[in-house]
Amino acid sequence: MTAGGVPPSDYRLLVPRDWFRIDLTQERWRRQLKTFVTKESHGKGGADGAARGIWTTLRNTAENGRTRGALEFYLKTESSDLAALPASLLVSLALSPPALVPQPDDFAQALAHRMDPGAKVDVAETAAGKAVRAITRTTMDFHVQVPGGVGYLHLAYSVPLSGTDSPMGDLCDAIAHSLRWV
Repeated sequence: MTAGGVPPSDYRLLVPRDWFRIDLTQERWRRQLKTFVTKESHGKGGADGAARGIWTTLRNTAENGRTRGALEFYLKTESSDLAALPASLLVSLALSPPALVPQPDDFAQALAHRMDPGAKVDVAETAAGKAVRAITRTTMDFHVQVPGGVGYLHLAYSVPLSGTDSPMGDLCDAIAHSLRWV
């Protein structure tokens, strides 16, 4: 964590090497995404339609994320079935004037009112600071307060195949807890 509440210049996140990284700040992100889909569909007969569907879903997720400050998109295939969406992590930065940034407890309370009744919303302490955590059966979101009170870094996981109550969910939690400010 940076000293004195000064906003950090960057963050570090430990993501396993077998997760495919797409830099959403660069114009080549569509080509990177296409590379992932092509690599995953290679050698799988009749996969053209499934590959198109996966490509469209992931592209829409990336485009939607970019409009909300997404910086990186990580993908990890959990199944040899190309029709199954991969596990994913979308990293976004939401900066605000310090006077407008809600405190984690207030943010958690507001988020809990917007989530489905089955969602678990709490405030967790991580090495990077306080984080508002929201967990459903297949999604896990960490909103980590940026030092200096300038906003939140959002780690949005989707684990459609194995769910959050699984070893993959445990890995997502560990990745979130690896966050450090630099």
